[in-house]
Amino acid sequence: MKKYLYQRSIELTNGAYTSNLIRKFAQSKNSRRFIPGYIKAYQILTDDVEKPLDSFSTLHDFFVRKLSPGSRPVAPAPVVSPVDGKIEIAGDLHENVHFLVKGQHYSLADLLGDKALADRYQDGKYAVLYLSPADYHRIHSPADGKVNRQYVLGKKSYPVNAAGLQYGKAPISGNYRMVTELYTAFGNMLVVKVGAMFVNSIKLTETGGEWQKGNEVGYFSFGSTVVLFFEANSIEFVEDMSNGNRIKVGEPLGIMV
Repeated sequence: MKKYLYQRSIELTNGAYTSNLIRKFAQSKNSRRFIPGYIKAYQILTDDVEKPLDSFSTLHDFFVRKLSPGSRPVAPAPVVSPVDGKIEIAGDLHENVHFLVKGQHYSLADLLGDKALADRYQDGKYAVLYLSPADYHRIHSPADGKVNRQYVLGKKSYPVNAAGLQYGKAPISGNYRMVTELYTAFGNMLVVKVGAMFVNSIKLTETGGEWQKGNEVGYFSFGSTVVLFFEANSIEFVEDMSNGNRIKVGEPLGIMV
């Protein structure tokens, strides 16, 4: 019953009209006065923000804020975190290329919309990194690599917080999402950027054919999730990849096998 009521309440509010209202407000000059309250409510640390707080013209501008150069050093590991966030789960892909998040099983084929592509990651690994509204929302490249393919799927988005992952309608494989496949020194990997509730904007800032580890490649316009997938026998996760741990851009995530 809880799951049904949750899904119904989200369906009633999660439409194009509502999304546009939220986006317009966040990008309006009137939203600027809400920045101090937003910082206080989410207890956001602002010491590493690149610009003075009074220079942000809208709430959206603050939300997609940049950080001061050098505030996120990039580790020498082959794979680093692409975002600031929480490790929701990291582990092995299950039989038939399924993965588990908050008790829900997801099909990689459904997530990618491509069974042949999903099959290439059979017996591989995955990591789900959740960004809360308090987090820095720029996305960075997790590795050096060439872009094999990149495409967008989905329309609506459910919340990707704890409640959304538990009660939502497959929020990871059903939400608006952008899939990037990279060819790297350790094989192919997938970087799946998943849109959050209402605001589905995922903006690419790197449109070239190569990604450099640690460099910015895009940003979210609302709290969201990045899911990484690795081919079998390509990497091993570092020891501190426990569920619930915090991780920042550039911190080590995986080493080559």
